[in-house]
Amino acid sequence: MSAEAKTDLKDKIETHPCYCEDAHKKFARMHIPIAPRCNIQCNYCDRKYDCMNESRPGVTSEVLTPEEAVAKIRNVKEKIPNLSVIGIAGPGDPLANDETFKALEMVHDEFPDLTLCLSTNGLNLPKYVDRLWELNVQFLTVTMNAVDPEIGKEIYDFVIWEGETLRGREAAERLIKNQLEGIERAVDLGMCVKVNTVFIPEINGKHIPELAKKVKELGAYISNIIPLIPVPGTRFENMRPPTPKERRELQALCEVDIRQMRHCKMCRSDAIGLLGRDRSKEFAVIPCGQCEPEPATEMRKIEKKESYKVAVASSEGENVDMHFGHARTFYTFDVESGAILPRGTINVETYDEIPMFGEAHATKLEKAADALTVFDIVIAVKIGPRAVEELRKHGILAYATKGNINEAVKKATDLLHEGKIEEFE
Repeated sequence: MSAEAKTDLKDKIETHPCYCEDAHKKFARMHIPIAPRCNIQCNYCDRKYDCMNESRPGVTSEVLTPEEAVAKIRNVKEKIPNLSVIGIAGPGDPLANDETFKALEMVHDEFPDLTLCLSTNGLNLPKYVDRLWELNVQFLTVTMNAVDPEIGKEIYDFVIWEGETLRGREAAERLIKNQLEGIERAVDLGMCVKVNTVFIPEINGKHIPELAKKVKELGAYISNIIPLIPVPGTRFENMRPPTPKERRELQALCEVDIRQMRHCKMCRSDAIGLLGRDRSKEFAVIPCGQCEPEPATEMRKIEKKESYKVAVASSEGENVDMHFGHARTFYTFDVESGAILPRGTINVETYDEIPMFGEAHATKLEKAADALTVFDIVIAVKIGPRAVEELRKHGILAYATKGNINEAVKKATDLLHEGKIEEFE
């Protein structure tokens, strides 16, 4: 790759919300769901083409034609001027759909300033990677869950390769071979490669560091360890997801070899907006099949007033320094006419060792929100989307920041008082 090309890619990394943590707070991305067909069956996956209610990969409220996708980008770009990336991430595998290539060409022709990104299982990557490069795809994500076929055969039900359905070890061997070959070629061409790995504690948990080392040797830029989401109706619906602690420890192990993505929101195939602030419902153009959208969350209305109650996740009461889910103690304040008055602490259970999805996780979030129900605002270093939603049900606004606790409380209440609610979302 030429020095000029390297500089251009570096600049684009700084505006890609998935590859640069700082960028995800400033730059928006849009996934265009134009690829419904898939060529493998993962034991954790159930694709849905007409669902508004789930927030996970493989789910969309609509499947678009390339022409519809371009028209939608025009609309989104007008309303979201900080849009920097157009991605194709399903709901099936983009490289199993001819529409992918037409869409990439049309998008680049009309929006040459937008970065093109694609996510794939990698089965067809050796066949199409050069074509992707010619179509100006510079960012590539490959979901790879094993480099050992003995482990891979436990994760995949089948692989469709050259018209033949492969199963067991044979399926895993073919998939892994193509993934490794495709990643190496993509890097050689000059693409920036991210490898997503679904963390299934009972199957590939101890194996993932080996995978991370291997993809780094091939030139991958970053690794994203995604917790298993047990989806009803799949073979892994009763499989245990990892705990936040297990995931952090695994990320630390893998970071010895490759950069880790820690801000992933496990986006839908039709996600739009900043990471963690999905706006896809605003732009949905096709009715949602038989899947009725959930009713809007009923919230206690917080009117502009002179007094607010605030709870802050802090380890020592001086600084905002804890994630919502890791905090055992919340320091509480009354804010009256600008004065910040300490009122004590509230202790809650952490969910550091509770699985990241499932009934136990949902119960913990409900208990935490119940304990904080009298407050107007909760402040923490990070607050996950499920926690934000649970707080909203109680009419509580979530505000993520760090630093001095008094300054954080003042800024949050000032924003609320000024009606800048969007900054809390």
